[in-house]
Amino acid sequence: MKSVFQYLQGDKAIWAVVALLALFSFLPVYSASSNLAYLYGNGNTIQFLLKHFAHLLLGFAILYGVHKIPYHYFRGLSIIALPIVIILLLITLAQGNTIEGANASRWIRIPFVGVTFQTSALAAVVLMTYVARYLSRIKDKEVSFKETLVPLWLPVFIVLALILPANFSTTAILFAMVVVLVFIGGYPLRYLGIILGAGLLFLTLFVLTAKAFPGVFPNRVDTWISRVENFADKEDTEADYQIEKAKIAIASGGVVGLGPGKSVQKNFLPQSSSDFIYAVIVEEFGIAGGLTLLFLYLLLLFRLIIVIYKSTSLFGKLLVAGVGLPIIFQALINMGVAVELFPVTGQTLPLISSGGTSIWMTCLALGMILSVSAKREVQIRVQEEENPLDILSEAL
Repeated sequence: MKSVFQYLQGDKAIWAVVALLALFSFLPVYSASSNLAYLYGNGNTIQFLLKHFAHLLLGFAILYGVHKIPYHYFRGLSIIALPIVIILLLITLAQGNTIEGANASRWIRIPFVGVTFQTSALAAVVLMTYVARYLSRIKDKEVSFKETLVPLWLPVFIVLALILPANFSTTAILFAMVVVLVFIGGYPLRYLGIILGAGLLFLTLFVLTAKAFPGVFPNRVDTWISRVENFADKEDTEADYQIEKAKIAIASGGVVGLGPGKSVQKNFLPQSSSDFIYAVIVEEFGIAGGLTLLFLYLLLLFRLIIVIYKSTSLFGKLLVAGVGLPIIFQALINMGVAVELFPVTGQTLPLISSGGTSIWMTCLALGMILSVSAKREVQIRVQEEENPLDILSEAL
């Protein structure tokens, strides 16, 4: 066992939490996939379990490979990757895919593989890395608002504008995370207020434009507005139906749950293996299982704070905050939707929900975090060992 751990660098607690979440995910995914198997898989649930295993296997391969890369390389990679993700977002948006008349331009199909990929998830990781890089460059510098417009905010608003037409919730979360990151990075509050006002103005203009020309973005704005109104007014709609079934599932679970695979509401929840998987978990494992899962995410947050505190460079600190906090935030939103704290957003539960893109991008972000913590370990060992050059060359 010791020989295995020597290849895993970085914070061991993060490795443990990620492994526990991944292993646990097989139980609810296998259970919740019975509904999908009935609808699309001729009753065969094994294929969905194998698909989830393949997604996790590739995700951990990404995690392992990325955590071996010295984190300062991500500075330059973010500059190269940003134009690429903008092009991918343009291609995805131009596809104009529709599902039952609604705009669903979120995925792009990889040629010769037949795998669909949600480009906004990759764009989020790249954008947060780019913002962390820029903030670390202007450390201890007096910059005017005009000087930050093109290098910082122009790429941010371009990416957000390309994601917004098909995915409002992802756009809102990404914008909030960027605001939090620039606040942590010491960006002047008076400038930040201007950005918040500009973002609100842009969103208002977009909604008015979409209302005036409904053929451009079929039904998306109406969907956002109806979800918020339904959340406030409790009207009987499909979103309200999902929430009601999720609450029934949670109430049925009690303290210890009905047992693995014994969920009833999974057969009625349309997104039981992804968006509402937390409700299925609580129904099968009870409040105890739901709180344990929440504890694991909070433990991950605690370890992220430790890595941030111990990182010796500003870029390392901002990188961990930029790509790590959205994972925790997304998990809390997914849980909050299941208990009706938030409107239905379509956000998955990281490392638990089925879906390749979510797993892969979460593992990519965690690999970058572990790269930062591994660098810290290398520096500690350099101080303790007699031959630091050998250790550095081995780590790099």
